[in-house]
Amino acid sequence: MAMVRLLELELSYEGYETTIASDGPDGVDKALSESFDFILLDLNLPGINGIEVCKRIRAAKQTPIIMITARDTVSDRVRGLDTGADDYVPKPFAIEELLARMRSVQRRLQTKETGDMLSAKDLTLSVASHRVSRAGQDIELSQREFELLNCLLQHKNRLMHREALLNLVWGYSYEGETNVVDVYIRYVRMKVDEGFGEKLIHTVRGSGYILRD
Repeated sequence: MAMVRLLELELSYEGYETTIASDGPDGVDKALSESFDFILLDLNLPGINGIEVCKRIRAAKQTPIIMITARDTVSDRVRGLDTGADDYVPKPFAIEELLARMRSVQRRLQTKETGDMLSAKDLTLSVASHRVSRAGQDIELSQREFELLNCLLQHKNRLMHREALLNLVWGYSYEGETNVVDVYIRYVRMKVDEGFGEKLIHTVRGSGYILRD
């Protein structure tokens, strides 16, 4: 349970709301009755193992599933992926790796569902062409501004803490000023919000930012 508690704390810090299932049957019930952005599924669960849980979820839903297990044999990885898991993380793992895999799965699914286009109201962003427009008007962004807006759009309607944005856009190895996020949010707001009427990027005082659709 120590790892479960650690994951809960780390994911909450990154802006995710978490729900914990105590065993396999509980996991299936929660997965089928509620809506989740991700399911982190341990292979070794009491009651029903992770492979069977994955099968039952996949029979009804396409929620992204990342399997977590202490076993790292080829056969285990193949079984998990063949059952319908989107990715596989062997224990022990760094939380940074898990978050990176979650982002990778999210990007793949987002591209599959929407091509390369992200949008919120009359704001659109094309990853492939590196183009941003609002109300049909092209907007020029620097590379860092583009990456920040891309991140906010990928997580639209979700509070993004400053630290999460710093890690996602600037990287975990960044050692500069932490207020760089606030500075670049101001730059992006000047270009995508000012002069367009309705404001999309909102400040949650003391916490971070949210792009509301």
